[in-house]
This record gives sequence, C-alpha cells and structure tokens, in this order.
Amino acid sequence: MKAATAYKTEIRQRGQVTIPKSVRDASGLDEGCSVTLIPLGESILIAPQKLGLDEARRKIQQAIRSTGMSPDEVLAGLATERQALFEDTYAKRG
Repeated sequence: MKAATAYKTEIRQRGQVTIPKSVRDASGLDEGCSVTLIPLGESILIAPQKLGLDEARRKIQQAIRSTGMSPDEVLAGLATERQALFEDTYAKRG
C-alpha cells in the first residue's frame, strides 16, 4: 500500500483552503466542483461529490468549447458516432 502524502496549507480570511494542484488533478477536482467536508475527530475529510446535473452540464459545456465546434455541429455528429458505435459493438463478425 502506498503511503499517504501530507500537504500543508492555511485557511485564508474567508475560510478558503487551497488544495494543491497534484491533489486536484488526482481527484478530478476542477474549478466549480462541489465537495463534501466530513469532520472525523480532529481531522477533516474532503470528498468530491458525485456529478450532479449542473456540474454535468458545466463539464459538457467545457468539452464542447474545447473542440471549437458549435453545439449544433456536435449534435449533428452524434448520429454518425452512434451508428459507428453500434456497428463496432453489435456487428456480426465472421
């Protein structure tokens, strides 16, 4: 089992805590993600929340923007992609 790495940070004036980039990357935490804080004695566990509808929408919007395509272009390509996936998954081999 790999040993846990401890990271030191401080609480800022408004109660904000910086999570190191390596931890955010490993945990899939992006700006705007929701987390749950769980007090455990003298410790606090910070856990990512499951993807909610608003967060899913935000991730989809980020993905669409990163392609440089318009939403209409993305939607137009779905039928082609669905057909290709269907053929790859269910086509008879032989």
